[in-house]
Amino acid sequence: VGSFIEVSNLNLSGGQQTPPGSDSSLSRAAHTSVAVALGFILVLGVLGNFLLLLVFSRYPGLRTPANLLLVNISVSDMLVCLFGTPLSFAASVRGRWLTGSYGCRWYGFSNALFGVVSLVSLSLLSFERYAVLLSGSQLSSSHYRRARLSVAFSWLYSLAWTLPPLLGWSSYGPEGPGTVCSVQWRCRSVTARSYIICLFVFCLLLPLLLMFFCYGRILLAVRGAAGFNKSQAEGRIFLMVVAMVTGYLLCWTPYGVVAMLASFGRPGAVPPAAALIPALLAKTSTVLNPVICVLLNNQRSTLFTHTHTHTTHTPHTHSWPSAYRSDRAKVKTNQIRREKLNTLFNSVYKHKKVQTKQDVKEKMVNPFKSKNQ
Repeated sequence: VGSFIEVSNLNLSGGQQTPPGSDSSLSRAAHTSVAVALGFILVLGVLGNFLLLLVFSRYPGLRTPANLLLVNISVSDMLVCLFGTPLSFAASVRGRWLTGSYGCRWYGFSNALFGVVSLVSLSLLSFERYAVLLSGSQLSSSHYRRARLSVAFSWLYSLAWTLPPLLGWSSYGPEGPGTVCSVQWRCRSVTARSYIICLFVFCLLLPLLLMFFCYGRILLAVRGAAGFNKSQAEGRIFLMVVAMVTGYLLCWTPYGVVAMLASFGRPGAVPPAAALIPALLAKTSTVLNPVICVLLNNQRSTLFTHTHTHTTHTPHTHSWPSAYRSDRAKVKTNQIRREKLNTLFNSVYKHKKVQTKQDVKEKMVNPFKSKNQ
C-alpha cells in the first residue's frame, strides 16, 4: 500500500483479469503469508506514525518548518494504514475482495492519493532545506508560511493526478486474484497507457529529479564551506532526509519496475509470485518513515527529556507559526558564530588590502626605498 497503489498480487501473466473471489493465481498458503506480512506492516505502521504525530502535537518546540512536512508524510502514511492496509489484509485472509466495486474504486483512489502525497512531500522537504540554505536568514513566520503552502500543494497536486481514473482517464479496478485494487496497469489501450506515462513522469520522475538537484546543491555547498563551523543540527536533519529518501527509493523502485513491465512489457514477463516481493517492500514505506525520523532526528534527546520530566512539563497548545520562537536561541547562536568568523575574515582581508595599497603607493613614490633599507 502507498504511492501509486499496490501492485500486491498483480497478475502479470498478461491474461484476462481474474474476477474477485477467485484465488487461482495464489495458493491458500500464499494468501496467508501475504496476510501475515500485511498484519505486521499494519500494526507497526499505525503505532509508529501515531506516536510520531502524538509527539509533534504535544511539544511545540519540535514544530519546525521541515518537521511540518514530516508530519504531512506521517499523516499520509497513517491514512494508508487506516484506509488501505486493513482492506487488503482482510481480502488476503479471505482470498477475495470483500467491499464490492465501489469499495474497490475508493481503495484504489485513496491509496494512490496518500502515496503520491508522501512522495511529493519528500521532494518538497528537500526544496525546503535548499531554500533555507540559500536564504541563510533567521527562522521566522515566513518559513512556516512556505511550509504550509508546500503541504497544501502536495495534496492538490496529488488530487490532480489521482482523480482522472475516476473521471474516465484510465480506471481503478481489481487486480490479480481479486484481493487488491489499483490503477489498471495491464490495460493496453492508448488512453490507459498515456495516463500511466504521465503518472510516472509527474508523480515519480519529476519529484526525484527535484530531490537529487536540491540535495546535490546542498552537498556542494557543505563541501565548499568546509572551513567554517557548521551546525550539527542541520547536518542531522540533512542525514535524516537523505535516509528517508533512500528508504523510499528502495521501497518503490522495485515496485515501479514491476508496474512498468505489467503495462509495457511482454505478457508473462513477471510471474505473480515474483511481484509479491516488491509489493510488500512498497508497503514497508509506511513503517520506515517514522523509524528513520525518530532515529536520526537531532531533537530526540529533547523529546526524551520532556517525556521523562512530564510531571513538571505542561504541554503547549501554540499554533505552528508561534513555535519558531523556541528555536530562535539556537539559530541566533549559530548566526553569531558565522558573523564572528566573517568579521574576523573581513578584518584580516581589509588589513592586508590596506597594507598592499600603501606599499604600492610608497613604491611608486620611491621605488628604491626597500632596496636602500
